[in-house]
Formats: sequence, structure tokens, C-alpha cells
Amino acid sequence: MSQDDRLVLVAKVAGAFGVRGEIRLTTFTDAPLAVVNYRDLLRKNGAPGLTMIAGRSTKGGIIARAKEVETKEQADRLRGLELFVPRSQLPPPDEEEYYLTDLIGLDVISPEGERLGKVKAVQDFGAGDLIEVQPATGKSWYLPFTKALVPEVDIAGGKIIGVPVVVVE
Repeated sequence: MSQDDRLVLVAKVAGAFGVRGEIRLTTFTDAPLAVVNYRDLLRKNGAPGLTMIAGRSTKGGIIARAKEVETKEQADRLRGLELFVPRSQLPPPDEEEYYLTDLIGLDVISPEGERLGKVKAVQDFGAGDLIEVQPATGKSWYLPFTKALVPEVDIAGGKIIGVPVVVVE
């Protein structure tokens, strides 16, 4: 699957809102209402998910109407459904900004040129983004995604430069 065809998680159904088939969506986009503008949202396997008709902002996401949902019961059954769009539908990031999904799979190289592993995931446990690095052997480890510890990101070149952090116990 090419970089542009990869599906990117943009929202998750949190449940019904009211009794007329509206759904609460937790959004993972910079602008929550962008999910409505993507219109045709897909399931994780690429199958059609929901067709957005309208939406409005609320705390923690949006309240939306979807073509496929007419009742509260239908909305309730969708709770937990993850919704995706192809990477190609996302706007290009600004300079020095990255879609976290684009980092997955990049090689992590030390400033000295040593291969440290691959980016397995990007997590945020509340104190900022952490890059999970999976070495060729052994357990994965975390690298804070800061300019000091990740001075270079080269998506086209398939790598990031990472300064390993030494943990003293």
C-alpha cells in the first residue's frame, strides 16, 4: 500500500446523541469539523463506514448526522466504530509539522549514523508525543519527540535522526 493510499484514523463513534439518530464523534483532526468535510468515511478494512451530512462542534469532538443513521438505536450500535480517510485526502502539513502516521515505519538513526530501529508508534500519555522505537532485537523504547532529541525528520528519505536517552536507575 502506498503512502497516499494508507488509511488514517480521523474519528471514533462515541455513541448516540439524543433520540433522532445523531452521533457523537471523538475526532483526531486538528479542526474537528474537518471530519464532516471528508464526507465519505471508511472502516479500518477500507469498506464504507459513514457518509457525513452535517455536524457541529461540542466538547471533545462533534455531534454529527450520517446518511446511514436514522435512529438512536442505530447510533448506539456504532459505538466504538473507528472512521478513516485515505492519507491522500489530508491537506499537506506545514513546514516542521508532520502527520504522526507518516512517521510509522521510518528508520531511527543516531547522529553518529548507527541504526537504532524503526518507528513502531507515536504515543502521547499526557506529557507530549513519544516515538516508540523498535530495535532489530529486544524491547521497544521511547524517544521524546522534541527538536533536541529528534533534530531531523526526513520522511522522503525514510528516516529520522534520534538522540537516544540514557535512563539511570
